[in-house]
Amino acid sequence: MEAFIKDQVIATLKYAPVHIAASYLKKKACPEAARLRGQLGGFIKGICHPSDQYGQIRGAGIEWNRADIPVPFDRDGNLRQAYADWKERMRGYRRGGIRILAVTPYPHEFIEHGVDPRTPEGERRLKEIAVFLIRDLREIIEAVQITNEQGLPRFTLPLTMAEAVRFIGVQLKAMAPYKENILLGYNSAGPQADLHSQMRPWHQYCDWIGIDIYIGCFLEQGNFLYMYDILLRYLWSLTGKPILLCEFGYISGGAPKTAAEKRAVLERYGVSSEAELRRDVDRVMASMKAQNERMYRYIMDNASGGYADFILNNIEFTNHFYSQLPAKTVLPGCPHTPRGQAAFYRDILPKLAKLPFLLGCFIYCWQDSGMCYVCGQADCPHETRWGLLTVDGKEKPAYYAVKDAFSKIS
Repeated sequence: MEAFIKDQVIATLKYAPVHIAASYLKKKACPEAARLRGQLGGFIKGICHPSDQYGQIRGAGIEWNRADIPVPFDRDGNLRQAYADWKERMRGYRRGGIRILAVTPYPHEFIEHGVDPRTPEGERRLKEIAVFLIRDLREIIEAVQITNEQGLPRFTLPLTMAEAVRFIGVQLKAMAPYKENILLGYNSAGPQADLHSQMRPWHQYCDWIGIDIYIGCFLEQGNFLYMYDILLRYLWSLTGKPILLCEFGYISGGAPKTAAEKRAVLERYGVSSEAELRRDVDRVMASMKAQNERMYRYIMDNASGGYADFILNNIEFTNHFYSQLPAKTVLPGCPHTPRGQAAFYRDILPKLAKLPFLLGCFIYCWQDSGMCYVCGQADCPHETRWGLLTVDGKEKPAYYAVKDAFSKIS
């Protein structure tokens, strides 16, 4: 993640100098966004990964579900049961009064099911599946996002950036003639000027451009609420398209670990210090494999250099390893607590709704997770404490903050 962010800063300066956004800072109107808001009936009030408790979802003022589509066909061209089940589940949301933004599969998921977009035959099949999806789901969905966060390595590989751009673009172009009132777009992890600049030839097929923003949750710099306005306006100025905030949220727990707490983590794997871990990393890895297969596999799949350096010097993974949030990774007035999370939504949602170019937003996410999907630890705050509900389904203060804010937004 650290290398990815560095690359994005360089790309931003190369492809879209910050002064480009200056003329957009005071713009008061975006006619295309206003037209689409009218078509949709107002500001999109969405959530990622909701349950099937439709009344509870609507009770928070949430009207949209952002949902991942499984690959529809197996290697032999047969319709997969997973896709049929997903489609029926989406019908349930529609019957429950909740609208759908559907996200198409990742490149690696297509490849795993016999469709390699890097080959002529794979690209031809990719286009066919894109047309199938837009036609088959027409009565269920109202918007499509082509895959997710291309440029972020764990979602893009084994494609290169250029291949990922084409992967997105050919699906947009294939769907466009059949979309009718379905709105098409794609998203990025942060502003990603390089991705959006390379996507320009394909923007003609987009109704919107998406962005995912998590200020105050991952980095130790730039943690101020006004960064949302800056990043969103920057993307608007770069693309000229209405913007959709496809993912955003705030962690409701987590703090830096003390020296004693870090030592306890190290002792779990048979060492008492970071220096000892470096000297005997093979023994640590063997112990980790026995205790936490998910963490072990993540290191094996992502460490390009030595394992010890990845564990202790890769900022993102080091925080996973210790199950901690860095001290400076926090928004002023919004500590990483349930009440701090609520304060974040109470403050940010009215501000977002006033942006003339923003179609809406999708909160990440509905419910806390019992385990971090990256490192496999239950106490890791990074991927476990984003929800408006606790793991056991109890409504957190953020649920009521969202309910109150959405009730005032049309």
